[in-house]
Amino acid sequence: RVKLVESGGGSVQAGGSLRLSCLASGYTYTDYCMGWFRQAPGNEREPLAALNSRGYTTYADSVRGRFTISRDDAKNTLYLQMGSLKPEDTAMYFCAADKRFLGCYVDDSLAGTLDDWGQGTQVTVSS
Repeated sequence: RVKLVESGGGSVQAGGSLRLSCLASGYTYTDYCMGWFRQAPGNEREPLAALNSRGYTTYADSVRGRFTISRDDAKNTLYLQMGSLKPEDTAMYFCAADKRFLGCYVDDSLAGTLDDWGQGTQVTVSS
């Protein structure tokens, strides 16, 4: 199993940017699917972006064009660059991973297919 640790959350004003990081340790997957999710109080967990080891990326409509998922394999780190932030982006953000690259795209079933999860990092966007 892979240990995932998110960082980079914080408080920012609307229109601002943040970059979240997700450091993977303990095991290195040759093939992988990794994703970013968020959950606000009272809301269901929402998939935001997914990336596989073949470089295929997908995004939720709510963040497409504003958020970018990427990975530095040398650093075993997944990133989520967030721009044009809105108050409704306020949530706990999580990264997740699994050791396969097929079927790695943003949809309602993505969370259930990923075995490894981080503890989350809080993002708060004020108006």
